[in-house]
Amino acid sequence: MTNHDRSAPAAGRQTTQATLELGASVLRAQPFSNLVGATISRFDAGGAVLEIEITDHHRQQHGLVHGGVLSYLVDNALTFACGSILGPDIVTRSLSVTYLEGARDGQLRATATVTAHTDRHAVATVTVDEVRRDGSTRTCAVGQGAASTVGRQTAPI
Repeated sequence: MTNHDRSAPAAGRQTTQATLELGASVLRAQPFSNLVGATISRFDAGGAVLEIEITDHHRQQHGLVHGGVLSYLVDNALTFACGSILGPDIVTRSLSVTYLEGARDGQLRATATVTAHTDRHAVATVTVDEVRRDGSTRTCAVGQGAASTVGRQTAPI
C-alpha cells in the first residue's frame, strides 16, 4: 500500500501471532486499560478488536455499563486500528460515540476498521457489541474517529 492510497486494506487479512503479541504488549503498557480489564483479540492491517468482561465496577447506578467504558472502547479500538496503518507513535485526534442500547452482562467487544488514511492521519469506525452469556449479541454503541502521528514531522492540527 502506498502513502497515497487512502482506502483501507483488503478485508479478511489474517492476524499474525507476532502482530497480536505486539498489540497485547502495547495494551498491557496502558495503566487505564489494565484497570478496566481490556484485552485485544485482533490487531492487523487496518483493524483491531478490544474486549472487556463486564463486572460490577463497569456499571453505573442503574446497573448498565457506564458510557465512559463504551467511549474508552471506541477510543482505544480506533487508535489501535489506526496504529496498525500509521505505526505506534499516534494519538487520537477526534472521537464521536452514539449510544444505542445499554449493556449489562457478558462481554463488550469493540471492532474497529480503518476506512481512510494518508501517511500521517487515519479515520476508523467502531462498533461496540454486548456479547451475552448465551452467545447472542447486540450493538450498544457505534463510533468513529481519527488518529494522527506525533513527533517533529507532524504539524499540529
